[in-house]
Amino acid sequence: MDHPTLDRRSLLRAGGALLVGFAAGAPGGALAWTEKPVAADRVESFLALESDGGCTVYIGKVDLGTGVRTGFMQIAAEELDIPLGRVRVVEGDTALTPDQGPTYGSLSIQNAGVALRTAAATLRREVLRRAGERFNVAPATLRIEEGVVIAPQGRATLAELVGAGRVELALDANAPIKPPEARRVVGRSAPRVDIPAKVFGRFEYIYDLKRPGMLHGRPVRPPALGATARAVDEASIRDIPGVVRVVHQGAFVGVVAETEWAAIRAARDLRVDWTDWAGLPDQSRLWEHVKATPVAQVQVTSERGDAPAAVRGAARQLSAAYDFGINSHASMGPSCAVAEWVDGRLTCWSASQATHNLRKQLALMLGEPVDKVRCIYLEGSGCYGRNGHEDAAADAALLAKAVGRPVRVQWMRADEHGWDPKGPPHLVELRGGLDAQGNITGWEAEAWIPKGAGGNVDLTAAELGGLPRENAIHPGNIVHNLAQPYAFPAVKTTCHRLDTTPFRPSWIRTPGRMQNTYASECFLDEMAAAAGKDPLALRLSLLPREEARGREVLERVARLANWQQRPSPQGGREGEVLRGRGVTFVKYELVRTYVAAVAEVEVNRRTGAIRVTRFLCSHDCGQIINPDGVKSQVEGNIIHTLSRTFKEEMTFDRRHVTSLDWASYQVITFPEVPEIVVDLVDRPTERPWGAGEPAAAVVPSAVGNAIFDATGVRMRSVPFTAAKFLRAAQGA
Repeated sequence: MDHPTLDRRSLLRAGGALLVGFAAGAPGGALAWTEKPVAADRVESFLALESDGGCTVYIGKVDLGTGVRTGFMQIAAEELDIPLGRVRVVEGDTALTPDQGPTYGSLSIQNAGVALRTAAATLRREVLRRAGERFNVAPATLRIEEGVVIAPQGRATLAELVGAGRVELALDANAPIKPPEARRVVGRSAPRVDIPAKVFGRFEYIYDLKRPGMLHGRPVRPPALGATARAVDEASIRDIPGVVRVVHQGAFVGVVAETEWAAIRAARDLRVDWTDWAGLPDQSRLWEHVKATPVAQVQVTSERGDAPAAVRGAARQLSAAYDFGINSHASMGPSCAVAEWVDGRLTCWSASQATHNLRKQLALMLGEPVDKVRCIYLEGSGCYGRNGHEDAAADAALLAKAVGRPVRVQWMRADEHGWDPKGPPHLVELRGGLDAQGNITGWEAEAWIPKGAGGNVDLTAAELGGLPRENAIHPGNIVHNLAQPYAFPAVKTTCHRLDTTPFRPSWIRTPGRMQNTYASECFLDEMAAAAGKDPLALRLSLLPREEARGREVLERVARLANWQQRPSPQGGREGEVLRGRGVTFVKYELVRTYVAAVAEVEVNRRTGAIRVTRFLCSHDCGQIINPDGVKSQVEGNIIHTLSRTFKEEMTFDRRHVTSLDWASYQVITFPEVPEIVVDLVDRPTERPWGAGEPAAAVVPSAVGNAIFDATGVRMRSVPFTAAKFLRAAQGA
């Protein structure tokens, strides 16, 4: 099937029978502000049938490079029987799309896709009802092909049937969707519609956007995170041609120039008298700092029986502490945004994964009504949590307001690594008990993580400039997967929610779930080793009877890996290079998506070098919309998380981040990517669940368990560097 390349101009030109007329011009031209319905419970908020036989989908989630845009197209094409190539998508435009929350948590298909499917099914039923009236036949006798309703007496396009103007329909969750046997698009692999333009350099990213009269801005960041600007010497950059303005408010300092190079030079050369500040902890004592931080809340996430007593009374007690270092998002492209003020209204183009939230944050920061702010999504370098895209948008909005012209802000690499919000440090301590037969009697886990809930990460410009902001810590939902899917006789899991954390915290891919799964699955492996049991067999024995889907992915990955039952570590460890395998499992958030994985590793015990040679994954996310898309997501999450498992760790001194480039903050390279085998379990009658994040959750534990199997050395601190392995080996 041919999939035409769609540029932003065509995506934003939506017309046809279901819309009250509006026009949204291309990013480089005049921009109209006429809005369309965006209520999340209305069909017209999601869909517009067009006179050319096509359909425009309006979706609040955005494609961060994961391919969900193609998945949304498949869902609409399936339920409306419209050719996939005639479906267009508008995403993340606050004037045109419903607010479906940030694009995170692998919830795009699971939530937004299901809402879109409901809208399409509701519309399909209405189209068939009207066709039945027109042709005087029962709707059940009609069929739709290629966007045309076919009856014995004639045919009509979908747009012809609904008539001119907007069809006002409420979403009906009971509108029938196509049964699996009738589906021709959903459940089958479809090429991603964005790839051809990206391969041939035609795709328009946020970095490519130009506006008439656009200037270029750069933030000038303090040399220490808590420093403020006492004075700014504007004369220090007077000899740089094209400098338009220096903007100084509190600790926020920025420059605006006619060209990007002039802005870069001005930001580099501007002399600012900064106060000193040295409020960060000593990195070498980070975990002592975490344990000493005041606790704002103690949150018990699961409790059954008297776990402390069960552990204390066991024939054998085990304990361990696992930590996961601070990560930067380290997006390959630095954050970028363009802001424009026209007639007292702000339009901001951003790669934010939460444009509806960004709209509210910008309005708060600037003291403007929310309806005077519009945010439009343009794809950038992936963020997967919350990187600096929103902060670049705030920088651009402040600078554009100061100069009265559109301003483009693109961060430099040091801005990206030094000032993006961070994945906070994560510490888990575990205790377990075994009886004389090696059965688990009790399980205790305690995590030390920042307080917070679902919300927004404060904008750097607002914080530095002393402007209105939410002023709260929001790495929410990072408690998940500390509670266990296994049927332990007694269990208690507790999160100590800390009052502060050293850096502005944010979510990073699989936030909390990865760290908690890593600690829990490695500690379960420790208990299996202590009991002399095969680690995969132990997991199967502990899963409740009702967890048949969990058992299935474990059994499937065992077949993939040709798993031979035996305890870990393996015997006969001789030679310089040792090989091993490790297994792990997650039921994501204990409510969705089952993943089991086996990692195979080689470890050079003389140098400490560790290499994953093969990674096998069985994955059940319910109904699969696009198998190739899901497989790519699973592979991408595995590769990204291998990078975090082996390489990524932010470094800092008492004043600021020190890992400001790719030499000091290293990421995985192509030669280090292992063979990846993905086994997808499709369940076409089930609800679709998230795919990508659950695959990331199992990586560190699978690798850690494989290292132990190969060497008998337990790695309890991520990243798994050679130096850490050699230190651990000395104490093993």
